Amino acid sequence: MVVWKSFVPSMSQVAEDLDSDEATVSLAVSLSVFATAMSAVFWASQSSVYGRRLMILWGIPFFCAGSVGVAMSTSIASLFFWRCIQAFGCAGRLPLGYGVVGDIYRLEERGGAMGMFSGVVLLGTMAAPTLGGLFTKYASWRDLHLVIAAWGCVEFIIIYLSLPETSHCHSVHNKGRVPARPRFLFVNPLRSLGLLRSPNLFLANIVAGIGMVTEFILLVPIAHTLGKQYNITSEAIIGACFLPHTIGNLLGAPVAGRFSDVVLRNWRRKREGEWVPEDRLRAVYIGGLILVPLSLVGFGLVTTYVEGTLGLVISLVLLFINGFGLDFVVLVVNSYSIDLLHSQSAEIVAAGNAFRGIISAIGISLVLPSVEYFGGLTTNIITALIVLAGYGLIHLIITFGDDMRASIDVGYTTSGNI
Repeated sequence: MVVWKSFVPSMSQVAEDLDSDEATVSLAVSLSVFATAMSAVFWASQSSVYGRRLMILWGIPFFCAGSVGVAMSTSIASLFFWRCIQAFGCAGRLPLGYGVVGDIYRLEERGGAMGMFSGVVLLGTMAAPTLGGLFTKYASWRDLHLVIAAWGCVEFIIIYLSLPETSHCHSVHNKGRVPARPRFLFVNPLRSLGLLRSPNLFLANIVAGIGMVTEFILLVPIAHTLGKQYNITSEAIIGACFLPHTIGNLLGAPVAGRFSDVVLRNWRRKREGEWVPEDRLRAVYIGGLILVPLSLVGFGLVTTYVEGTLGLVISLVLLFINGFGLDFVVLVVNSYSIDLLHSQSAEIVAAGNAFRGIISAIGISLVLPSVEYFGGLTTNIITALIVLAGYGLIHLIITFGDDMRASIDVGYTTSGNI
């Protein structure tokens, strides 16, 4: 997340430097999102044997090498290659982090804890676009990635010294006992994707994937929509325009997490203590039915028809609303996934991220051509309609969740959550 957001403000400079165009360079964002999603499955699956801590540490050298490679790229092909290495190295951090949260928090506290974790993660994404824009304007996009590589080295030291292992039964050799140091064992990373055979998890992650696409729909073409309408040409200012969306994410994460916990507790009370996992998904309606589609259509209308300072201010407010509302979709789906598969928390989050990454990568590859051909307003309206259809899938899961889980059992966890 941090890497692609820092990259977007520099796309015009990258295109000029590598003798290409922005539409082609934007594929580096799409490719890195896809690579991140698929690589996360690898790191999460290996964590079932070697634990969360070791997998996070192993990824950092790849991340640093990829960042240096991006900085040294002399062609679009080399840029794409090193972006994939960079993405591979940092891919495991989010699902493994969610796995740590799942390891140490109980059911009715988990949503709030995941919200706080997401909020801390978003502190970095809040600064990334602005720093990316500043580096592009006053130094170069190459210098930015060299600094990112140096930061990776600092991260390694901090994590090595401060992060304990939380998955105390991670070794498949020990069958739940306190694990000894395991012999080498490679776990098939595609095994985690099999968890999406569950209709509940498959449909929920379709909805989360559609939600994630809305972020790219708004932010990837921002220089062509908001920038063009309000005559913003500075990369640093374009990067700063990402801030409202990220602040919305930052504030929305703990609110969405805690709200989903409240919804779960209230429905459990109504059911006289019976836990129904799908009750958590009732929190999605705030984002999926109201905030996300409203912000999409509103942003398209304002950046098309409202000029001047008023239009710019309203556009930035709508970016904030989208970021805030998106947490009520993606974060709640992640919490629901961990509720269902607590014993495989990192694996299901990684599988969901991989699936959503495929959806996002397709969306990113289409966004600039769509904006150029149909215009920003039409693109946003179509996306908003798809989001509303996605909420219909959430309603389907809530209504028929028990029957859907009974149809295909992928090892749902019930003990230890209550």
